[in-house]
Amino acid sequence: MFSKFIPDIYSKSVFKINYEKLRNSGIKCIIFDLDNTITPVTLDKPTKRLKDLFTKLKTMGFKCVILSNSKKKRVEKFKNDLAVDSGYSARKPSNKKYIKIMNNYNYAPDEIAAVGDQLLTDVYGANKMGFTSVLVNPMGKRDLVVSLFNRFIEKIIFRSFRKRDLFIRGKYYD
Repeated sequence: MFSKFIPDIYSKSVFKINYEKLRNSGIKCIIFDLDNTITPVTLDKPTKRLKDLFTKLKTMGFKCVILSNSKKKRVEKFKNDLAVDSGYSARKPSNKKYIKIMNNYNYAPDEIAAVGDQLLTDVYGANKMGFTSVLVNPMGKRDLVVSLFNRFIEKIIFRSFRKRDLFIRGKYYD
């Protein structure tokens, strides 16, 4: 039952992901969650380090998309500053916006990686679609109110993983 919540890749942060390995495995598009994945919820614009990362990824040939459950106003600031496409109010793990990205850019599921900090929205949504799922640690300690319930459920899932030796937080792999 919990297998749909196990990420294909587990990395400390978006800055530690082996993007070269992703590219070599056929990934062409990377969908990034916004809050606590590429930025703490407390920041309202991208850092220089994040801008540099997105510039590097685009230079490597990746199509980068921000897909967030946050509202348009918040997502648009990052979309514009990072010069990427985006989707807001995505209702992840719903398939709707994922399918829209696949159709708009003509990518197959095995050409897409989805990066996020939550099992219930990001990893589960990516796994349902057949994408490469990448879990990163949350960037900040503060969460949006909506995420607090998800974090509670995640703790239960992580405990189950640990008991079955399926996944251990802090033990990174790619």
